[in-house]
Amino acid sequence: MASKRAEPVTILSLRRLSLGTPEPQPKKEPKTFTVEEAVETIGFGRFHIALFLIMGSTGIAEAMEIMLIAVVSPVIRCEWQLENWQVALVTTMVFFGYMVFSIIFGLLADRYGRWKILLLSFVWGAYFSLLTSFSPSYVWFVFLRMMVGCGVSGHSQGLIIKTEFLPTKYRGYMLPLSQVFWLAGSLLIIGLASVVIPTIGWRWLIRIASIPGIILILAFKFIPESARFNVSTGNTQAALATLQHIARVNRSAMPEGQLVEPVLDKRGRFADLLDAKYLRTTLQIWVIWLGISFAYYGVILASTELLERDLVCGSRSESEVVVSVGVSEESWSPCYCHMFAPSDYRTMIISTVGEIALNPLNIVGINFLGRRRSLSITMGCTALFFLLLNICTSSAGLIGFLFMLRALVAANFNTIYIYTAEVYPTTMRALGMGTSGSLCRIGAMVAPFISQVLMSASLLGALCLFSSVCIVCAISAFTLPIETKGRALQQIK
Repeated sequence: MASKRAEPVTILSLRRLSLGTPEPQPKKEPKTFTVEEAVETIGFGRFHIALFLIMGSTGIAEAMEIMLIAVVSPVIRCEWQLENWQVALVTTMVFFGYMVFSIIFGLLADRYGRWKILLLSFVWGAYFSLLTSFSPSYVWFVFLRMMVGCGVSGHSQGLIIKTEFLPTKYRGYMLPLSQVFWLAGSLLIIGLASVVIPTIGWRWLIRIASIPGIILILAFKFIPESARFNVSTGNTQAALATLQHIARVNRSAMPEGQLVEPVLDKRGRFADLLDAKYLRTTLQIWVIWLGISFAYYGVILASTELLERDLVCGSRSESEVVVSVGVSEESWSPCYCHMFAPSDYRTMIISTVGEIALNPLNIVGINFLGRRRSLSITMGCTALFFLLLNICTSSAGLIGFLFMLRALVAANFNTIYIYTAEVYPTTMRALGMGTSGSLCRIGAMVAPFISQVLMSASLLGALCLFSSVCIVCAISAFTLPIETKGRALQQIK
């Protein structure tokens, strides 16, 4: 009987369980991550070291092509009987080509990829550099060097690729160290010039200088396209494959979940740079880029003129050589022809080493004072040392002033490169760098006429002009509306 009574209880209990409605379970949302989160999670490792070495080496090729004009100018001045303005025009046309194609390559890089434009620019630059060595006349030399300038303008995509792969806390350290490669290229071309020009001539110097660019073309296959660019165009699978590759090389883990980024239909529009959010920043960046370039190439070319013409203390070099042209007295014309002596090359090397002298202080300033304050301080000091260059001093004093000037102008370039790459979002980063690089070439185009023409007429006037421009840039840097120190790279506006 007891067992019969227990049975209904069991049945009732089962009925209650079966008739009850189950409690709703919370729906789990799939985990997602962005490229920014993936880059930060993967961290810094072996991939970034290889990236630093390969992309940084683009600075060697660029420095050799740009500094080439400074060491070849005395030779072509004599060979083709050139006036001061003709020598200055060579540098101006190089930067004219650079200016025009900086914008074009920036637009193309934001639409078709950083890697493709970087490769194209190196192939272009190496091809026309080799052609320059066969120039039959001054006109052909100017034209072909201008075409080299067009190609070199795309080298800045290497910096953008580095910036977009580096974790936030490493950008302020690794990007300034890239100055080592520019320094190496500058020293290499000066050292080669001191050996090659007196022996086998300037044409062979140009051929040798194109070799690093050709080697880099082969090395680019080890560097992938920017993952940030790929996701901005909707190619999420390619971006994910790139990030997984970096994680394997670095022996680190990827974030859990699915890579998700908004597809951006509008990319690389010039109007975005002048949008209300970025208008003031863009205009001030352009002023700073123009002024820094004006000062940087002004220092380089002024160094050459001060050594070649011995303008310090208003003197003239006793080693000036008058070259006769023609066979009759009527066709005779004087040509200023002063080849660099070994001591002149040593002075150029010492002053060029200055470009890395302030790198440790520059890194500290960028990471602790911030990009804006650091840039305003170094620009102010640059203005001061331009004025000090007017002091009548010894050869050692001149070398010291040039050394400090090269150190300061290099620090300026380091900081503005980093700031520009960080302040703009991925949709317009390459265009922002391209237009800035293009506008700054106006300063580079004007600098030769100040350093190689005005300086011969008035040393003080030329130096005061350089100093005034640097003061304007210092004020502009201090008043920039956005500080990018410690800020993650923006993907969209």
